[in-house]
Amino acid sequence: MECRIERNKKICNCSYEPCEKKGICCECLHYHRKRGELPACYFTPEVEATYDRSIKRFISMYQGKK
Repeated sequence: MECRIERNKKICNCSYEPCEKKGICCECLHYHRKRGELPACYFTPEVEATYDRSIKRFISMYQGKK
């Protein structure tokens, strides 16, 4: 299967500009998984902008929506 990098870049909300994995979702997922994190696409724009990609932050973000 061919990677759809340009299509992925259009929907990627990662605001870290020098990111070399932007649009290459499989590499992004592996990178963040190794670090105990989730990629930007799991977060709201406001939370993503903090660069706190921790699983703890993800859980607290969704618990706060109740």
